[in-house]
Amino acid sequence: MDYIDLEKNTLVVTNEPLAGYTLLNIPHLFVQNVFLFGFRYLPRVFYSLLMSTVMAPFRLRERLVFDRAVEKTEIKNDPIFILGHWRSGTTYLHNLLSNDRNLGFFTTFHAYLPSVFLSSDKIFRPILVSSLPEKRPMDDVAMGADLPQEDEYSLGAVLPYAYYNGWCLPRNMRFYNGFVCMQDVPYEVLREWKEDYLYMIKKVTLYWKGKQLILKNPANTARVKLLLEMFPDAKFIHIYRNPYHVYLSMMRFMRIVTPLYCLQVPPELGKVEKMMMDLYAEMHKKYLRERDIVPDGNLFELKYEDFVKQPLREVKSIYRELGLKGFKKSEQSFIEFIESQVNVRTREYVVDEELREKINKRWSFAIKAFGYES
Repeated sequence: MDYIDLEKNTLVVTNEPLAGYTLLNIPHLFVQNVFLFGFRYLPRVFYSLLMSTVMAPFRLRERLVFDRAVEKTEIKNDPIFILGHWRSGTTYLHNLLSNDRNLGFFTTFHAYLPSVFLSSDKIFRPILVSSLPEKRPMDDVAMGADLPQEDEYSLGAVLPYAYYNGWCLPRNMRFYNGFVCMQDVPYEVLREWKEDYLYMIKKVTLYWKGKQLILKNPANTARVKLLLEMFPDAKFIHIYRNPYHVYLSMMRFMRIVTPLYCLQVPPELGKVEKMMMDLYAEMHKKYLRERDIVPDGNLFELKYEDFVKQPLREVKSIYRELGLKGFKKSEQSFIEFIESQVNVRTREYVVDEELREKINKRWSFAIKAFGYES
């Protein structure tokens, strides 16, 4: 087993997330990686630098025009955070709940180009739209500039401490994985991360004219304590999936996406697999510790397999248990979205005994905690 189309995708440059990064952040990332780029990926480096340079004056203009308004933006209702490991159904849940018109969210445009979306929509939206595939490369889920997106991309654009930086710079993936659990990181890094995340959330709140936000970010699964420090009344929805299936889906995800993002020849896939398995264990151990500090009534835990069978029933339970308003008003929109997804293909996985034993050795605590013991 190896990466999919690694050589074929070498000259694909428009999928590169760094193109939306700030001109201050990109050099910081380059220094972190001592400028170790693969020669074959230099077109991606140049493309990212070009796009970031073009956007620089527009970023400055946006800060000058909107900074005061962003800082004054009041978050009247703390966000609703969707948690759950990558490939656990977080996107489907996020897309579905975003049909509640009382809620705002990060769109793909907000997440990929977080520094220009308020003032330069007409200029940069067409560029983003032209670079997006119709569907995500790893599955059958639609992509679009205005569809919900995870906010970790926006953090990566302004900070050198974000999970997806490890997909762009996979030789340093373990380093960037460390910013998921945020353990043993300097105080200044935590402070900067909180400040920038709050700024982004305020900025998107301003865009949505004060609506409560529904935010999806798998990395936040290990950041519950940090998020509660920022938003004491935040609500959390944790969606979890059969760990054996998560493993197989993640391996496919890494084999497809790494060749599209990387600026370096990626490590041997076995090393990436180990880092993925380590991160899964670390983030779920941290989540299982920190979920107990969430105030009563502010956490809903959702089993993926139940959700995909009866999505409307589970969404109704989420609204009831978290005390959210608006289910009846949004019910028809939820139904229409669910019906629109009936032709989305989902993969079926076969877990042989060798693989089962390997996963059990690393993730047995999660298998037990989430009720997947055979």
